[in-house]
Amino acid sequence: MSELLRNIDARTKLAGTNKLEILLFTLGLDSRTGRRENFGINVFKVREVMRTPEITRAPDMPPAVEGMVSLRGTLVPVVDLARYSGVDTNTPREIMIVTEYNGHTQGFLVEGVDTILRLDWSSMRVPPDMLQMEMGGLVTAVTELEGGKLIMMMDVEKVLAETSPRFEEEMQMSGIRGVGTEGKFVFFADDSLIARKQIERTLQQMGMRTQYAINGRRAWEDLQKLATEAESKGVELKTMLHLILTDIEMPEMDGYMLTKTIKSDSRFAGIPVLMHSSLSGASNQQLGTSVGVDGYVTKFEPVKLSEAVSRILADTHAQMGHYHR
Repeated sequence: MSELLRNIDARTKLAGTNKLEILLFTLGLDSRTGRRENFGINVFKVREVMRTPEITRAPDMPPAVEGMVSLRGTLVPVVDLARYSGVDTNTPREIMIVTEYNGHTQGFLVEGVDTILRLDWSSMRVPPDMLQMEMGGLVTAVTELEGGKLIMMMDVEKVLAETSPRFEEEMQMSGIRGVGTEGKFVFFADDSLIARKQIERTLQQMGMRTQYAINGRRAWEDLQKLATEAESKGVELKTMLHLILTDIEMPEMDGYMLTKTIKSDSRFAGIPVLMHSSLSGASNQQLGTSVGVDGYVTKFEPVKLSEAVSRILADTHAQMGHYHR
């Protein structure tokens, strides 16, 4: 299985191409439906895949958390994804996917892993309402492969939010300060419901006005409408829209492609783009820089988000003042 993840860190040429690579995995045969569902996770969130090690049970853990394992001296919580997602299966979970995102490491128990696929985000669709209800909002995107095989992208941020007390503490909004942000207008794009709620609460606490889209394609459609509105009023868009905040992983159009598209359109000149993602590795920040992003901040740390927003708006204001001298 080590071959499966070889050179993941070297896969740095996907920015601006609207492509992603996902690791496919299964949770087991669901005795109620008789189906074996296929899920995917972005390889940039995967650190390694291994046989499930000995797990130490721990008291007072959320129901889906099996316990802890020691990986190279670090205690890592282990989540049984079948139990968490409500899959009723007796299939042994003999494989553990070690993930790292939002600055945290955790293990996910699964039935098995399959392969790594390179896909285009344009082929990833927003899940239909029926599937969202069936999966409890756990799926952020879905695609169909040749032969009718359905692949669902799991919202691992939701898993972390609901299984990690430490994460819940970080979601607290205390300490947020808005400096020079009162009345500013921010447009943000994110496919995760829990992320959108946290972003909106943070920005509103800073006194900012907000509008959002659930993926990059819809964001670009809405942003073009704002640009057309500014043109009809005879004003520069940057006087109406002060910041664009985008996630990276989104169906139909990812954050890299959205940023690249925005930066190639002169109507958006002077409007900073801040990338807000659970992909916290240095290589992901470098990818953001390569498409022209103006800043990068990791998800689910409201204080850091507010600081990054304040800083980038202050920098933009200072640059505009310099240009008008």
